[in-house]
Amino acid sequence: MQHLSPQKSAVAIAVASLFYTSAGYAQTGNAQIPAIQTQDDKPVSVIVTGTRSQNRSATNTLAPVDIISADALQNLGVSEINQALSVALPSLNFPRPGLTDGTDTIRPATLRGLGPDQTLVLVNSKRRHSSSLVNVNGTVGRGAAAVDLNTIPSAIVKNIEVLRDGASAQYGSDALSGVINLRLRENRDGGEVTASYGARITEYDYIPGATATGATWTAPGTSRERHDGKTATVSIWKGLSFGETGYVTVAAELKDQEHTERAGWDFRPQYPLVNGSFDPREKNFNRFNAWYGEPELKQSTVFVNAGQSLEGGVKLYAWSSYQRRDALSGGFFRRPLQDQNVLAIYPDGFLPKIAPQVDDYSVTGGVSWLAGQWDMDASLGYGKNKMQFTIKDTLNRSIGSTSKKQFEAGGFSYDQLVFNLTAVRSFTMPELASPVSFATGFEARREGYSLFAGEPDSYRFGGEKLADGTSAAPGAQVFPGFTPTNASNNHRSAVGAFIDVETNFSKAWQASAAIRAERYSDFGHNVTGKIATRYDFSRQFGLRGSMQNGFRAPSPQQQFFTSTATNFIVVDGVQRAFEITTFKPSDPAAVAMGAKPLDAEKSFNQSLGAVFSFGKLGVTVDAYRIQLSNRIVLSENLTATNVRLYLNAIEGLEKVGGGRFFINGVDTTTKGIDIVSNWPMVTESAGRFDFTVAGNFTKTEVTKIPVTAQLSALKPAPVLFGRINVLIYERGQPRSKINASVDWKLADYGATLRATRYGEALDPGASADFDQILSPKTLMDLEFRYQLNRRLKLAVGADNVFDVYPDARIPKLNTSGATSFSNYSPFGRSGRFVYARLSYSL
Repeated sequence: MQHLSPQKSAVAIAVASLFYTSAGYAQTGNAQIPAIQTQDDKPVSVIVTGTRSQNRSATNTLAPVDIISADALQNLGVSEINQALSVALPSLNFPRPGLTDGTDTIRPATLRGLGPDQTLVLVNSKRRHSSSLVNVNGTVGRGAAAVDLNTIPSAIVKNIEVLRDGASAQYGSDALSGVINLRLRENRDGGEVTASYGARITEYDYIPGATATGATWTAPGTSRERHDGKTATVSIWKGLSFGETGYVTVAAELKDQEHTERAGWDFRPQYPLVNGSFDPREKNFNRFNAWYGEPELKQSTVFVNAGQSLEGGVKLYAWSSYQRRDALSGGFFRRPLQDQNVLAIYPDGFLPKIAPQVDDYSVTGGVSWLAGQWDMDASLGYGKNKMQFTIKDTLNRSIGSTSKKQFEAGGFSYDQLVFNLTAVRSFTMPELASPVSFATGFEARREGYSLFAGEPDSYRFGGEKLADGTSAAPGAQVFPGFTPTNASNNHRSAVGAFIDVETNFSKAWQASAAIRAERYSDFGHNVTGKIATRYDFSRQFGLRGSMQNGFRAPSPQQQFFTSTATNFIVVDGVQRAFEITTFKPSDPAAVAMGAKPLDAEKSFNQSLGAVFSFGKLGVTVDAYRIQLSNRIVLSENLTATNVRLYLNAIEGLEKVGGGRFFINGVDTTTKGIDIVSNWPMVTESAGRFDFTVAGNFTKTEVTKIPVTAQLSALKPAPVLFGRINVLIYERGQPRSKINASVDWKLADYGATLRATRYGEALDPGASADFDQILSPKTLMDLEFRYQLNRRLKLAVGADNVFDVYPDARIPKLNTSGATSFSNYSPFGRSGRFVYARLSYSL
């Protein structure tokens, strides 16, 4: 049995006392229109995220909830939900890394500076399944497996509610930083067809780096013009009716995106020397030889949402989705002279490409009904994400000149089955200003993760030797396939139950409380609690705050992902084959290095906010402190000689050359403040203006890193979580981000002007001498719209109008010229995107 910490005990006692005094629970929030705003110009927004009380207004909230409308999702050039949220919410970041294998295709987003898997994603208030990909490369979110929001077409979304507060007591695992809830359209008629086309029209500066000694070639300059990334998107949504109350809303989207190239100039020699001199081909070689930017994408998505009201208050609902995504991204270029190349196959070197195929589908069905005074709801949902890899334009060097150029490298899948049952009712108590809303429920979840091997040539050693007599590297260059020993099929189950209440003690004072217990088949049980309150001193000013503990269960991806690569190491003058592996925590080699079964991450959240209303101007200020303990991280690559010798001395581990594994043990403290303000202005002749200014200021500090007794005993002791990974947590994301926008509407005309300022971030190096500070940057977006007639609307615009790029990467961090910009840039490095969009109302 787990024992509660003093912080958890405090939460549990406070929750219990609130239950005893019949205090209410309601985790609601402020929309983009902050709380207590007058509603002369807009209808009152009703939210469902974080509350099970009916008709909870977005202007009367205990914690911040942003509401992102369907129009806001549409009024930008890049049609991705993650990108739309990033420009709408200063607390959400969406870096766009490149040259990171599968992470190029499924890119994670973060909320309040925490991990991508520490934000819970819901669809119609039901848990969404995550992607099967776990990020194992050096990016923000390393070691995390998160939900891929871009599997949901924006056309099906009515609005998105983003709760910026922990919510494990309401929803269970993952809701450490907040909740993103996508609410679907429920239209019985109407619809819209939208076609858009855009391209990157840009020029970027790069640092060419040092010219090779004695070279006769020089960089063509320090800037490069590009017209690429052409993207065509066609989407449709249509509302259909059946019967008197039934609805079926269908949405579909087709997207075709070309890749972008933002690499620098590769100054390195490409060809073997000829009689001690450079090969003449060096002068004419194309040294912009890397794909570093956006991947190629061909994507097809369909989403259906349906419902029907029956007699007696019974309502049926269901939704289902499917997406097929074929992507293509590049790896690092293999020069002709490298040992990884076979000149007979690629005389001018080759750029290996990774082609993931992602299949994502889900189906959820449920029923709500009245049972006496109880509002009942039961649902069953299933979702699956499968990702398989084809490696193109590559070779297996160890097979030699007979090697294939394309390999099936295997892949993995994740699936989730969830059953929910909730019951809600109100109790009237004369001494309280409002009825007490009481909710209770039960959830059962089954998760599965499987990993399947690639074809033998994608991973095997073919026996070829290099010119010096050593063995050539086995497996497909850039992405060796998964081996049969990596393959697995695993499942786990979890059950949980909750109680929450909410009420108003008086007209000015409202409060809420929630408690939840869960049990997992793999790591045990967990109890979380939350209390929140708000007091309105007047119509112009109110205070709100919350305190809670939360948890995130280790994901199956972290528990069961494994991959193996064979390296050849010379030992006592003899070359031997060793396996370098990403180990499961249960693998004997990982256990020998100190790995233990993964446990849940724990959090303790505190927040305090103020809500102001000055006429039509609404302002909210929310400060927060999030203490995370026992965070699950992917260790450093533990391949030092003393690690290998230690492992090889253990029976059964004689061929292990080291590797890495997932481990609990990092503690962090995140402090920050969110500020949101909104002001609508209506004029007689110039139309309506909606001004929004919002900012997030946050700082994370790593207070503890993991150690194991086994590795600490080695001299020198290897570091499990090193300097670069610590700095990624602390400074890999901007400590400040400010969004400002104005939407204008006059008759048939409309426009949106948006500015986003990203504060400085850090591109960390192995030592302080290699660190590069990425200076603050401001990006501007602009769109004009015109209603051509009653049905047809035209929009033209540009994202990143002034073609802003992050600072060019310094040469000592960009030793090949390929990575001209940092993967820690919070807005990527794609440049200006110019587009046109035509919409036809059905």
